[in-house]
Amino acid sequence: MRLVIAILAGLLALGLAPAQADPLADAVAKLPEGGYSDRAAQIEVIAGLGDPRAIPLLAALSDGDLHVRASDGRVVLAKRDGRDYALSDPISGERLGTAGRGDTDKIKVNNRVRGAIAEALVQLKLASPDQAERLAAAADAVNYGSPAMLARLRTALEHEQAPEVKGALQSAMIAAELAAGTPQERVAAIERLSGSLDPGVRALLGQVLNDANTQPEVKAAAAKAIDKIESQRAWLDAGLAVFQGVSLGSILLLAAIGLAITFGVMGVINMAHGEMIMLGAYSTFVVQEAFRAFLPASVFDLYLIAAIPVAFLVAALTGMAMERSVIRFLYNRPLETLLATWGISLILQQAVRSVFGATNQEVANPNWMSGGFEIIGGVVLTYNRLCIIAFCLIVLGLVVLILRKTHFGLEMRAVTQNRRMARSMGIDSSRVDALTFGLGSGVAGIAGVALSQVGNVSPNLGQLYIVDSFMVVVFGGVGNLAGTFVAAMSLGVLNKFLEPVAGAVLGKVVVLVLVILFIQRRPRGLFALKGRSEEA
Repeated sequence: MRLVIAILAGLLALGLAPAQADPLADAVAKLPEGGYSDRAAQIEVIAGLGDPRAIPLLAALSDGDLHVRASDGRVVLAKRDGRDYALSDPISGERLGTAGRGDTDKIKVNNRVRGAIAEALVQLKLASPDQAERLAAAADAVNYGSPAMLARLRTALEHEQAPEVKGALQSAMIAAELAAGTPQERVAAIERLSGSLDPGVRALLGQVLNDANTQPEVKAAAAKAIDKIESQRAWLDAGLAVFQGVSLGSILLLAAIGLAITFGVMGVINMAHGEMIMLGAYSTFVVQEAFRAFLPASVFDLYLIAAIPVAFLVAALTGMAMERSVIRFLYNRPLETLLATWGISLILQQAVRSVFGATNQEVANPNWMSGGFEIIGGVVLTYNRLCIIAFCLIVLGLVVLILRKTHFGLEMRAVTQNRRMARSMGIDSSRVDALTFGLGSGVAGIAGVALSQVGNVSPNLGQLYIVDSFMVVVFGGVGNLAGTFVAAMSLGVLNKFLEPVAGAVLGKVVVLVLVILFIQRRPRGLFALKGRSEEA
């Protein structure tokens, strides 16, 4: 009997004993108390518990879905259900029935409370089992430099195993130490950041330097780090300007190679050379549309490769037809040649407008030319520019190979050096003229393929490059491909260094003036050809 009574007493005691307290539930119950400052402080308490159940709860508070039930003051999750609210427990999810709009009061939040919620969510997600969520939280932690965040980051870093997340946590902890650490920790953090070229780091150090409450030793360290970063950034900007200049120079070189050939061999001032570039660009557009209309989508990225021979043939045949029908009657009459080719350029522009319309046509980059890669400090090298540089060098190499290693190239060089002597040796100079004009025009068409990848295609495309092309040819030395290469790269880099100082338009004017002054001293350009024809 005594044993039974003892067992019953134990069971009764267990039944009457209070349930174990839930710290999160106690903290949530205090959310409605006080003002916004008290609410933000209570959110910090909730974040300090490290309970993952608080993540959806705080998200609901930020969205305005946490209410206080008027009948008993209980904090509930209230979701709209028609004209009423469907209530549930914000921690366990237990359904608590429905309530009218007047039966609950929303727990209000302001910007300060929302900021506390955002920081608390980052702290809680640092312990998430999902690696992607931890990585995102570590990236967001950089924006919250509080002592609580610093402590949580240290804890997370001790337990983190994934290298990518660990690196993000280390970066976030440096930022947190910079904002909320001791003076020694802040100086150490600044020293670690001094080698970074991230624009965000420069802004962060600027805030430290301009903060009136920053300790003197921290300010001195920040000023030193900023000087180091700006020095490194100056070198990086110079390197980027060189790359952009080489990219621009490659475009100028592609546009000028063909002109260097025709101008050097025949002395023809071809004002329609820009329209050969334009025809190459429109040929690329036509090939692109043909691939879209008649071929599977899986081979679309090959359209640009197919467009290269098409653009070359279209421009070359147009150039040969122009030489045979008009230009061959105007040799040794430069003014008439200039006027005639200018008229041809207007005819070609209007013909393209009649066929394709006056609006710009878009040529898409293939997937293998889209995007780019970051080398350092936010500096991105785009794939299309890199491909154009490589393409330019390939085209230049092929042209040099044709001129130096083929029978046609030998005849062309013979006509260039002495037309009368070449004729006396049995070379058909008229055929050489036609083929040379076709080669120069075809190379210009290939330049149009490249230009279609860096901008829209329009009937006026060639006019943007005709003056620059002549400037490159004259500056480098008429008919000299090595001089054309050096001139194009020099003018491209010079343009990119002048643009930040003088602006794009004034920069071009300065370059033009410098070229004119140079030509006054060296009328035959950088690399003049030897052995010009007798009649020259």
